[in-house]
Amino acid sequence: MADEMHAQIDRLSGEGVAQVIGWRRHLHRNPELPNREAGTARLVAEELRAFGLDEVRTQIAGHGVVGVLRGGLPGPRVAALRADMDALPVPDRCGADFAAPDGGASHACGHDCHTAMLLGAARVLAAVRERLPGTVLFVFQPAEEGPPVGEQGGARLMVAEGAFADPVPTMAFGMHVTPHPKGWVGWKAGAMYGASCLVRIVLTGRQSHASSPWHGIDPMPAAGALLTGIGQLYRQMSAYSPLTVSIGHVEDVGRYNVIGETVTLWGTVRCAEERDMPEVKRRLTVLAEHTAQAYGCTARVELLQDVPAVRNEPAWVAAALPTLTRVAGADRVVEVGGTLGYDDVSELVSRFGGLYVMLGVQDTALDPATGEPVAVPGGRGLAGNHHPAFYADDDTLLTGVRLHAHAAYDHLVGSLLTR
Repeated sequence: MADEMHAQIDRLSGEGVAQVIGWRRHLHRNPELPNREAGTARLVAEELRAFGLDEVRTQIAGHGVVGVLRGGLPGPRVAALRADMDALPVPDRCGADFAAPDGGASHACGHDCHTAMLLGAARVLAAVRERLPGTVLFVFQPAEEGPPVGEQGGARLMVAEGAFADPVPTMAFGMHVTPHPKGWVGWKAGAMYGASCLVRIVLTGRQSHASSPWHGIDPMPAAGALLTGIGQLYRQMSAYSPLTVSIGHVEDVGRYNVIGETVTLWGTVRCAEERDMPEVKRRLTVLAEHTAQAYGCTARVELLQDVPAVRNEPAWVAAALPTLTRVAGADRVVEVGGTLGYDDVSELVSRFGGLYVMLGVQDTALDPATGEPVAVPGGRGLAGNHHPAFYADDDTLLTGVRLHAHAAYDHLVGSLLTR
């Protein structure tokens, strides 16, 4: 029976791939920033209702959507399949004819693919619902890239608002498109994605005219010294546990002829191991406060939006490998190294068990020496997530649909679980 169902899932997935591509291109052309995904959520909810799901819950944690599909056969398990919906404030230079207009946002991380692939899986599983022994939750999450400062959002808020209270998942599964070779699936046992924290550091001096800096206290030299010091923080921690502190945005309130009162640094702390995060935060705070003091300024350090690491337990990886191999092929399922990228799917995997994997979507190959993706001759090249030129080929979407659908079915029938 399982082989027959797998074949039917594959057939239905192939029949619907044109629709998946259409969803993806529409979403790519119409990106929406975190906590602003109203149009995306509306499309998702409309499609889920059209599939005939038992319930479509909306406005969870802002614009979150959860579709509930109850199978026609009795079964105790609940598979939660998750996709994120938000875009980034990055220009779109992917080169496709469906690129987003120059409006300050793009799907430079690939969440348009995630949403479209999960919609495709919902369509497939709804078509075979009478043969599903259990329940599937289709989870469309807002604000994975982090809500605007001062707002709440993301997976943690979906949990807090009861999105997974009834029914409670027995597995959470998801994936992220990456610059790995097209159709390849990457997995890792242990910490696959790092723990993350958003950082805001406000350095305060005293404003003055640029012609007479001695009448004020310039916070800009303190900012420069702090940036240099931050670049050395990694040397104060074990080299065997990767971490990074990166400042991605600097803002002041001055003018070319004004020495401003404040300089604000925005950045992120990433740690491969969560146990290192408290010490990195402490050292960063001490560095900021003492550096500011050395220049006659003050520093206020805010540590916001903590996200735990994505950890794939070895037992879940072992249980899932037959599913991954069946979908992608044994030669395209590879163990990958960890990354200091983050994903708040960790809030779900850590609570309910399950797995998160990578799906390659670009014209690349794996360097045999490093295992990292590299561009191949004649292809579109390699463009990493969050780069304006990031792209994902449409012909990889079918693999994502099949991964979701096979993982859900295999979990419901008991072949993808750890107990």
